[in-house]
Amino acid sequence: MSLATTDLCDAFDAEIQVLDPIFQSFGGNIRFHGPIATLKLFEDNSLVRETLGEAGNGRVLAVDGGGSRRCALLGDQLGELAVKNGWAGLVIDGCVRDSAALAELPLGVKALAAHPRKSVKLGSGQRDIAVRIGGCELRPGQWLYADEDGVIVSARQLA
Repeated sequence: MSLATTDLCDAFDAEIQVLDPIFQSFGGNIRFHGPIATLKLFEDNSLVRETLGEAGNGRVLAVDGGGSRRCALLGDQLGELAVKNGWAGLVIDGCVRDSAALAELPLGVKALAAHPRKSVKLGSGQRDIAVRIGGCELRPGQWLYADEDGVIVSARQLA
């Protein structure tokens, strides 16, 4: 990504949403962007695995994990799956694990925190719906841009 979120905010302020500054970077790519795919779930990463197993085509997976800090929704194995299938990154309203391994992957990962406990696998959750993450509503097909300064969302591709 050649443009920083700060530059995009300056140029397109009326067209963007800025997510609350609550996310930490865990992936090897600090800067990433792409069209959004969405999931809504709670402490169950079954849909995360299923979705990352599909062709990403440069998309960003936005996961509304309900802000849970009781388990991780992404670890190194799912991170490797995301890279293999062409996902640009993930923004997770929840936690990750295997943070040292995630930092080595060419993948953008923003999440609330790291947590060593894995999630349950019950197959629950919803996909491709509007979700609320970081104080903003995210919809499939919108564009997400992330870097060292934050995460922004636009209805269209900006750069």
